[in-house]
Amino acid sequence: RDFALILASLSDLGYIVEWRVINAAEYGMPQRRRRTYILAYQVNTAIAHSIKDSEKWILHEGTIATAFPVYIKENALATTFKICGTLDEISSDFNTDRMKIGFENAGIIINRQVTTIATIPHYEGGHLLLGQLLLPEDKVPETFFISKEDLPKWEYLKGGKQEIRKSADGYEYKYSEGSMAFPDALDKPSRTIITGEGGSGPSRFKHVVQTESGRYRRLTPIELERLNMFPDQHTEGVSDSRRAFLMGNALVTGIVEKIGIVLLHSVDALRNL
Repeated sequence: RDFALILASLSDLGYIVEWRVINAAEYGMPQRRRRTYILAYQVNTAIAHSIKDSEKWILHEGTIATAFPVYIKENALATTFKICGTLDEISSDFNTDRMKIGFENAGIIINRQVTTIATIPHYEGGHLLLGQLLLPEDKVPETFFISKEDLPKWEYLKGGKQEIRKSADGYEYKYSEGSMAFPDALDKPSRTIITGEGGSGPSRFKHVVQTESGRYRRLTPIELERLNMFPDQHTEGVSDSRRAFLMGNALVTGIVEKIGIVLLHSVDALRNL
């Protein structure tokens, strides 16, 4: 519903809007971070006038398609529909019998007419891995290492469990969850950084790596910056916990950079026609 409202609002304001759901790791970047990227073109601009075929734009000709090539997902077909009604009606009727709307992971909207299709990444380059971005062990402050006393707490939180728990009002319930990788694999892109990555307390979701000496440790702010492809010390000047929070809220900048470069080249090319 919120996505439909965003698209309809931008369309009403005179923009053509394309979007793509991109997992940075699927294009060689060092973090498995899946986010929706949206580009809006004012309808009177040269780039908007260059959009002749919505499906071709999504798959081949568009800014995002040029930066991040895709295939059509097997057996997928493009679908088109119009987002009708006022913004209040969209909010109240979305995905009811009055307004059935289905967005795939790539698409474009022009004058409220949506074209959308399921795609998969087309990438044949190299990959940055978590282990490639770590600081040497002797450069990591001691505060980031996990003590032998705390290690069992981390192992418990990371492990799978099925246990009876009791709510604040005394109600007993069965709690279960699967295990997580512990330590995190160094030969893969990292898991998604979250805002709770900072702080020394044991956590199910914080990254933990094992060093060459066999010790376990958390990731430093510099390493978190690298996983989002920021320059080292980009967040310097606030606490380590705040730096981790900022990286949990950030995008992988390599995605934005590639889209920006393609957009710049497209604008320059159209200006020179």
